[in-house]
Amino acid sequence: MSTKTAPPTEYEHLHRDVPQWFLDAKLGIFMHWGVYAVPAWAEPSGEFGTPDESPTFERHPYAEWYANSIRIEGSTAERHHRETYGDLPYESLLDRWRAESFDPDDIAELARATGARYFIPTAKHHDGVALWDAPGSGDFNTVRRGPKRDIVGELAHAVRRKGLRFGAYYSGGIDWHAVPAPPMIDKPDSPEDEVKGRSTGAEYAEYAYRHVVDLIDRYAPDVLWGDIDWPDEGKTPGPHSLIDLFDRFYAAAPDGVVNDRWGRTHWDFRTTEYQLDTHVPGEAWENCRGIGYSFGYNAQETAEHRISGPDLIRYFVDIVAGGGNLLLNIGPKADGTVPQEQREVLSALGGWNAVYGDAVFGTRPVAEDRAAPSDAPWVRWTAKDSRLFAVVDASGEVPLAVAAHTVVPDSAALMDGTAVPCVATESGMLVRLPDVPAIGPHVVVFDAVDG
Repeated sequence: MSTKTAPPTEYEHLHRDVPQWFLDAKLGIFMHWGVYAVPAWAEPSGEFGTPDESPTFERHPYAEWYANSIRIEGSTAERHHRETYGDLPYESLLDRWRAESFDPDDIAELARATGARYFIPTAKHHDGVALWDAPGSGDFNTVRRGPKRDIVGELAHAVRRKGLRFGAYYSGGIDWHAVPAPPMIDKPDSPEDEVKGRSTGAEYAEYAYRHVVDLIDRYAPDVLWGDIDWPDEGKTPGPHSLIDLFDRFYAAAPDGVVNDRWGRTHWDFRTTEYQLDTHVPGEAWENCRGIGYSFGYNAQETAEHRISGPDLIRYFVDIVAGGGNLLLNIGPKADGTVPQEQREVLSALGGWNAVYGDAVFGTRPVAEDRAAPSDAPWVRWTAKDSRLFAVVDASGEVPLAVAAHTVVPDSAALMDGTAVPCVATESGMLVRLPDVPAIGPHVVVFDAVDG
């Protein structure tokens, strides 16, 4: 999704500078929760964007794709569903989703404690189940069936009470309930490729339009996070067009932002996913990923499939040093509780951010000709105001590839103000650091030299 293309003429009026709050935010919390949390099943076949990931949807590691996977004849998901639920259709699982322990305040506090600045739940995923009383959805939503709660509304109120901005994810390109279609089997070769089986047509375009307008009117999201494109018939000017939808959004949220998954239309920021095209230089961007291989809760995942706390901290810092935000996903169980293994990883990230957050939040990337990153030793650079931050996961004598004219060597200090021995070398600076703290990498702060 990193290909930079100009929007069509009819979308040009929507272009504007990306709001400061989004550029400063650095961390958001994603939440994938739906009927798919009832089976909580996917084959953990590999992390998206890595060589071991399955090339087809037959072994999709995303549990939220369960409704598609079980329709692929001969797949392990089909066999699992038949053995577990017999011939029960996916749609009937909505009545087994009770969400009896769902506590939006607990989830909001969990997000706040990480240091995140915004929170985005799935309002409607590809299975078509709306997590609010969406217009035209009949009883295929969580207010009329299953949990019998306005999940989107409850989360919007809870996270805003914690001081976070609120966003809404909406799958505009796929709705297996509203637009029945054969199962999707072959994955696109790249994120820019057309998704085979994408929902389209004027009737569905109006249906999706009314949904997103209702989300805007009810919950005033700060982020509209679309997925899998948008119906082609809804992209051109007209009474139910995406153009009108974006106009409505910006009128309700003047400093709101829109992602880039609405087709070749309009966006404020680019998105990447897991390990695929991780960085997008030159634009505002955001990387999204789960703690495991799946976004939705997958009971088949074990520790080997989940990112550890220390690795997540480095992953987050790497994204920020590259100029991006991280949208980190949680996937609650069907009862609404966030699994303990996910909480532990979030706690590790929050603990590090509580001490070292000044080195990431509100920062900007540093040009490599001023200060270059390194993987051995592991070093990443950020900048804010008149300071440069070196995030260093190493101890003892550590070389830093920073130009001599970039920083004041005598200013080197840890975040608590402890002076760090630092001498200039031919290749940069050599610092002496104590043992790496238990909560994660060191941060060395330098006074920057103008120019």
